[in-house]
Amino acid sequence: MIGRHLAAALVVAALAVPAFAQINKDGVKKVDVQGVTNFNQIDAVFACGGATDANGVANLKKQGFASIISFRLPTEQGVTEEEAAVKTTGIKYVHLPLNGAMPDPKVADEFLAAVSDKANQPAYIHCGGGGRAASMWMIKRVLKDGWTIDRAAEEANLIAMLNPTLKTFATNYINAHK
Repeated sequence: MIGRHLAAALVVAALAVPAFAQINKDGVKKVDVQGVTNFNQIDAVFACGGATDANGVANLKKQGFASIISFRLPTEQGVTEEEAAVKTTGIKYVHLPLNGAMPDPKVADEFLAAVSDKANQPAYIHCGGGGRAASMWMIKRVLKDGWTIDRAAEEANLIAMLNPTLKTFATNYINAHK
């Protein structure tokens, strides 16, 4: 009898997990959000991703995000449209342009301040594909959450594959600020 109830509960639980969501071992959940490239729900307060169009901004608003932290350069396609869409939703827009080929430590400083500000939470953190956002998230995980560099780098790679320049930048920034 208990076995049948357990089996029924497992079936119900399996059906409750959306087919479009994949959860990896660190709890990062890849979710299909219309208008958002590579959306990763990190926890109840933070998500990371890639390019986000006006429809994506509206969907993020529906999900309850208080802010969008963008590392996209002003010259990237869609940035102006995204910023205009954000203004219509009332979501706070924190624009911290980050050049992935020449990352600036000042951007990391500003990012850590932005994600630490409770008024910005919950926050959606993104760039064009997710790599710059993942590298900044790696820094936050080590310096604010006490993770090891290896564990944070592993999670960052699950969010978006880190290129060697961004991984080196994040590691050097972390080591300089421990």
